[in-house]
Amino acid sequence: MEESWDVIVVGAGPAGAAAAIRAKQLRPRARVLLTDKADFPRDKACGDGIAAHGRDELALLGVPGLIDDHRPVRRLAVVSPGGARVAATVARPNHVVPRMVFDARLVAAARAQGVEVRRHRVRELAAQSGRVLLDGRLDAGTVVAADGANSVVRRLIGVPPTPARHTAIAVRGYADVPADDDTQFIAMQRDGWPAYAWSFPVGDGTANVGFGMMLPRLHATGRPGREVLHGRLAELLPHLPARNLRAHHLPLSPGRPRPGAGRVLLAGDAAGLVNPLTGEGIYYALLSGRLAGEAAVEAAANPLAAYRRKLAQALGRHLRTTDLLSRAAQSPGFIDAAIATAARRKEVFDLLVEVGLGAGTVPAPLALAVARRWLWNGLRRR
Repeated sequence: MEESWDVIVVGAGPAGAAAAIRAKQLRPRARVLLTDKADFPRDKACGDGIAAHGRDELALLGVPGLIDDHRPVRRLAVVSPGGARVAATVARPNHVVPRMVFDARLVAAARAQGVEVRRHRVRELAAQSGRVLLDGRLDAGTVVAADGANSVVRRLIGVPPTPARHTAIAVRGYADVPADDDTQFIAMQRDGWPAYAWSFPVGDGTANVGFGMMLPRLHATGRPGREVLHGRLAELLPHLPARNLRAHHLPLSPGRPRPGAGRVLLAGDAAGLVNPLTGEGIYYALLSGRLAGEAAVEAAANPLAAYRRKLAQALGRHLRTTDLLSRAAQSPGFIDAAIATAARRKEVFDLLVEVGLGAGTVPAPLALAVARRWLWNGLRRR
């Protein structure tokens, strides 16, 4: 017997939960089903960082206080591949909330909104008469696919995955830090660049620590991935021995991601929405999920067209900016110049945070300042 829904969301991480919550917010009578292959709470390998822009999204979803019991992180320190350093207070504080906690709270918020949450693993998808049929029995006007980097739904609708050359791999664990640590720390590595390690304090005497690099660079080492990733993490953060290490892939965003096909909308990692400069994905997930939920109930006749317009308005210029900057950043010297400039000019530091953690773009004068520093550094080395 078929079950009929207005919206089915596949994947109950931040993107999926946001889509379900928003659809119910805008259309309280809509029948919304949120499915996931796992029960919650469940762990998810991630850096756990939630930027101020993510909190803005939580406010739009009607849950502004969702992470208020976690201490804000007010400082950010970065060491570039060549050793340039910057440490400053961010314009708006970030948070670090383990996904075991954050995702479960979002799912609970969806339930409270009237969304039905169900454990289900999608295996089949068919389009029929302006509807989408999942596994022969779940029928919906719109399906939002938020089932992660290895999205099953994306494969079923024929959208290719992010190519390996645009995919990063990272290992994440936890380490003990002083309880008063309030600095997110990023240490970049020239060997195998782009590559960096991080330490993001949770506020309870632990920190999320990890190391990530591009998948082709990892393969080029000819060594086991575990050996490379664990070894470089220990090398860059020797004072923070990590436990509970888990690896995960990050499909880095191109300038124009493909947002779906037919009546299926792709959100979050399933759409390849991961910042190519920093690997940040939670803000993109919350934003794209919210927009997918809006399109599903506001434009039921053609949700994909509406979703594409919304994404372009919200992230179009920003994604083109990060696409261009990620190409320039293939040169570690460019990053050295950017960090050195940020150390001298607070407005550049603030801009880098906006571009790396939010939806910022780069004004021409600041781009020129970094380019001058990059050129000067190159001439000095000669």
